[in-house]
Amino acid sequence: MAAPAPKQEELQPHAVKDQLPAISYCLTSPPPWPEAILLGFQHYLVMLGTTVIIPTALVPQMGGGNEEKARVIQTLLFVAGINTLIQSFLGTRLPAVIGGSYTFVTPTISIILAGRYNGIADPHEKFVRIMRGTQGALIVASTLQIIMGFSGLWRIVVRLLSPLSAAPLVALVGFGLYELGFPSVAKCVEIGLPQIILLVALSQYIPKLVPLLGTAFERFAIIMSVALVWLYAFFLTVGGAYKNAAPKTQFHCRTDRSGLVGGAPWISVPYPFQWGAPTFDAGEAFAMMAASFVALVESTGAFIAVSRYASATPCPPSVMSRGIGWQGVGILLGGLFGTANGSSVSVENAGLLGLTRVGSRRVVQISAGFMIFFSILGKFGAVFASIPGPIIAAIYCLLFAYVGMAGVGFLQFCNLNSFRTKFIVGFSVFMGLSVPQYFNEYTSVAGYGPVHTHARWFNDMINVVFSSKAFVGGAVAYLLDNTLQRHDSTARKDRGHHFWDRFRSFRTDPRSEEFYSLPFNLNKFFPSF
Repeated sequence: MAAPAPKQEELQPHAVKDQLPAISYCLTSPPPWPEAILLGFQHYLVMLGTTVIIPTALVPQMGGGNEEKARVIQTLLFVAGINTLIQSFLGTRLPAVIGGSYTFVTPTISIILAGRYNGIADPHEKFVRIMRGTQGALIVASTLQIIMGFSGLWRIVVRLLSPLSAAPLVALVGFGLYELGFPSVAKCVEIGLPQIILLVALSQYIPKLVPLLGTAFERFAIIMSVALVWLYAFFLTVGGAYKNAAPKTQFHCRTDRSGLVGGAPWISVPYPFQWGAPTFDAGEAFAMMAASFVALVESTGAFIAVSRYASATPCPPSVMSRGIGWQGVGILLGGLFGTANGSSVSVENAGLLGLTRVGSRRVVQISAGFMIFFSILGKFGAVFASIPGPIIAAIYCLLFAYVGMAGVGFLQFCNLNSFRTKFIVGFSVFMGLSVPQYFNEYTSVAGYGPVHTHARWFNDMINVVFSSKAFVGGAVAYLLDNTLQRHDSTARKDRGHHFWDRFRSFRTDPRSEEFYSLPFNLNKFFPSF
């Protein structure tokens, strides 16, 4: 017997949505206080990964020990809390965590390797001198984002962004960080793999099997899974499972190898110029400015993903530009306090909005409170910061995937039957993966990037730019989308440009006022256009 013919409504494609449906709490609707506090703590746990990984990689190369590493992590955490509060109150007003950025690592390593520090015998003195050099470079680099953001220059760039060119940019902001996922899980697979399996089970399967407790498992799956696997790793450590293991295995698997708890003070308040007066070098400042520009592009993609998972309308270009300006202020604060790293939107926290389906601004503001609180109470913060890296990497596998899919989701506004669309999306994503792969492979083999002139600062500028998957893919998509058949009316419709027309100005959609207006009537003094 033949199957019945499908109904007409079943043959219709899924409707296009300006705001993502099925979000439990959107940007302006906070959850109850107990739930909001627990969700805020979960955001704090997630952002700890980058906050710990970057100083752990950089500080030993700078000459610092566990004490210096703990202080840098505290400072980075403190500045991240301040920047997150500033961004949520005065910037884009999106629930975006502003934390450390891997983009700034390359120019920082270049400063570490500078010849003028080779003659310093005392490790602590060398650390302080290098830190002051990074501070000067960050202070100068911050001016790029401050000028482009507050002057409105970035608003002009964002206005030409369409769903078609945004899709590869946002997708690669998430998927482009694949190197931080399973390769890091595999460094201690006996705790990393259980973390992935448990997190997927708690967040995706158990809510469907136990509907009464489904919401709790969906929203707090990371806290539950991390607590269980961390305890399991602790028992492996005290049980002597790694007693005769290689030093690398012990470092990644043991719960007592970070050195943070012993190195952290009980109470310490980071303050500006705590390492001394910054020093300035023109070449290093230019290299750091290149990293600042790459971080600007990556943060734009992350802001777009955050607005999607917060169930807000697309961020108006003037608001995006305002947020970039305040992010520049965040990099300036990093330079003043001495974090050895710049600031950008935390991609993992953007993915957490999708996992929990809670895009509330209040939750992220609470998480900023946790960042500041635990950065001052050093010992307590160091306990959470000592979570083994493979557990954090396992969490990244899910959260980066959510951000990548936010980018893929923008293709719903585009005509996927158009060969122009296929070419732009396919070519930009492929080049976004392929070009940085070449630069990274070349560097790992030769010890320096493909661009290798006598001007080290110029080498760093080029190598930093072309090592970013999101920057390369986003730039290729943006260039092609705005030059290929740009004035063709069919192409304009195929790229989904008309769907975002009413969001290109702050005043053309009433929802922009609800989501993005400044508090305390500050819009009168700082109007959005």
